[in-house]
Amino acid sequence: MKQAWILVTAIAMISASGLAQRRSARSQSFERPPTAKSAEEKRILDVLEEAQRSGDVYLQVPVADGRMLRILTESTGAKSVVEVGTSTGYSGLWFCLALQKTGGRLTTFEIDAGRAARARRHFQQAGVDSIVNLIEGDAHQNVRQVRGPVDVVFIDADKEGYVDYLNKLLPAVRPGGLILAHNVEMVPDYVKTVTSNPDLETIFYMEGGGLAITLKKR
Repeated sequence: MKQAWILVTAIAMISASGLAQRRSARSQSFERPPTAKSAEEKRILDVLEEAQRSGDVYLQVPVADGRMLRILTESTGAKSVVEVGTSTGYSGLWFCLALQKTGGRLTTFEIDAGRAARARRHFQQAGVDSIVNLIEGDAHQNVRQVRGPVDVVFIDADKEGYVDYLNKLLPAVRPGGLILAHNVEMVPDYVKTVTSNPDLETIFYMEGGGLAITLKKR
């Protein structure tokens, strides 16, 4: 047990630059831009591409992580996704790629009014504003409004608050639901929490910015 925890801690403390250097040439050779199956999907992908090209984003997830968010959400048929840390809506658009297919909705929390305004604009441009509920203010207080069942939670906000967000949202997550946390190398206390709770099972996807994928066991 002690050796396993040492290994997990070592993984969690790797810097983002170190992760990028570890990506193999073989892995990179398989990467291709996402392709649209429908006009609705193309509209979202176009907004994602333009926002990144023009720099109209802030602290966005890497594309590799965005694609993983979409795959996990769509493959589980998620109807309710909760995101802590909207920023300018980049990760939210990846969720919407899935939710427009599953018939689900995104509830997303952002403390900064300027970033929230840019996110709303991106959601409108992508034609997904009708399935997004963006709540401004302190998420530590506002997440108390969340009612289950929630299929997917994504935490990408103030790093010192990850454990608090987890504790407040976990009761609303359905058994079999997922809790995703970004930049896990920066939150060793969160890593310790999700790897020591017997009700949870966690793996780490380190291809992009470092994503903890936690299952709430049935």
